Amino acid sequence: MMEPKEMTPQMSTQSKETEYWKFIIPSIFGILLFLTPIKYEGQITIGVGILASYVQNLFADHLSEFMVVVLGMSAVLGILTKVFKPALVLNSPFWKGLFDVGPFWLVMRIFGFSFGVMTLYQVGPEFIWSDYTGGVVLYDLIPVLTTWFLFAGLLLPLLIEFGLMEFIGTLLRRVMKPLFTLPGRSSIDCLASWMGSGTVGVLVTMKQYDGGFYSQREAAVIATNFSIASIAFSLVVINFIGLGHMFVPFYVTVVVAGVIAAIIMPRIPPLSRKEDTYYEPVGKQIDEQVPEGVSYVKWGLEKALEKAAQVKSAGEMVKRGIGNVLDIWFGLLPLVMFLGTLALIIAEYTPIFHYVAYPLIPILNLLQIPEAAQAAQALVVGFADMFLPAVIGSGIESELTRFVIACLSLTQLIYMSEIGILILRSNLPVTFLDLVIIFIERTLITLPVVAIMAHVFFF
Repeated sequence: MMEPKEMTPQMSTQSKETEYWKFIIPSIFGILLFLTPIKYEGQITIGVGILASYVQNLFADHLSEFMVVVLGMSAVLGILTKVFKPALVLNSPFWKGLFDVGPFWLVMRIFGFSFGVMTLYQVGPEFIWSDYTGGVVLYDLIPVLTTWFLFAGLLLPLLIEFGLMEFIGTLLRRVMKPLFTLPGRSSIDCLASWMGSGTVGVLVTMKQYDGGFYSQREAAVIATNFSIASIAFSLVVINFIGLGHMFVPFYVTVVVAGVIAAIIMPRIPPLSRKEDTYYEPVGKQIDEQVPEGVSYVKWGLEKALEKAAQVKSAGEMVKRGIGNVLDIWFGLLPLVMFLGTLALIIAEYTPIFHYVAYPLIPILNLLQIPEAAQAAQALVVGFADMFLPAVIGSGIESELTRFVIACLSLTQLIYMSEIGILILRSNLPVTFLDLVIIFIERTLITLPVVAIMAHVFFF
């Protein structure tokens, strides 16, 4: 029997070089696709955004119809799994996770498909399929989410599986921990949101929490404070509200108010009361502590190489990416179709947001914001959808008030048609009541900051 050969220094060096390249090449692609701003067709976006826009434009005439079919498959296959319990599905963790869902989520899928069909064919009550409710979700929101999540889901492993978050997390821990009570790797979530999309930031957070890299408290804080709307969407909002020439002061205001909120929010309930325990099926998988006598760069690189070494094949990453996409398409988009439409129906056809806005009027008057009553309604309706405040605010005469509304629509961050549903559908420890409280807190924290800066810019 031959004795195993000891690894020679040359073999060890070659192995080390392989791990370096395994870390560096995918991470560079991840940075280029998710974190690098690119000017495309007059707007700032990212590589994933360009791919998503291309596919969206290419299939613009049929994308909504295709997604209604996907919504139908989600509901029908969920029902068949629940009724017949096929071994093919139940014995596969992948298919079981997609279709063996609880009664509540199955009902949500059925309603999402029903709303999609009614909107596509304009049948049933008009308040469901009108241009301001189901039409907005099916023709404006769903195509964007479909294409963004197609490429974000497929390519996300480049960002989180090859060591980039370990490397950046170690370097930025000294900043993120004292300021935001978060690990350094959370800076990647923030950048992915600002450069690309808030939904991408939540997707990153979901995957990191499920993998044991964020505690319950950290994941809740990141998802509700760092999933800021992208620069591209910010341009859309400020131009729609008629203040495109004020983009730089507008975005500076959003950043300042957002950072202040992100410093305060983790230190007050409900986020401060979340436990620092990790997702139970996997446990804690993170260690950003740097040993004494070791540089941050060297330790970050070592942790990055350890992470990269865990990737055994490209096929494994492709399978994981496809799983991400199907999980979003079958699990999330039916909820977006149903709950997003429901939120817009409440905003459009009921006086609920009008009544809820009353307490804000004296605060806006105190802050000397003109047309306070109309502005208050625009601010609270942001809980339903991020773009609604701009729609309501566009009819206000005062430029200062429109500026405040545009800024708040981004700094409030929690809106149910997209971010809220993503969070509720995930394993993140955040309830609907938490989202309501966080929305109110973010409004009350960022409103004075935005108002003060608005008075400075419009002095």
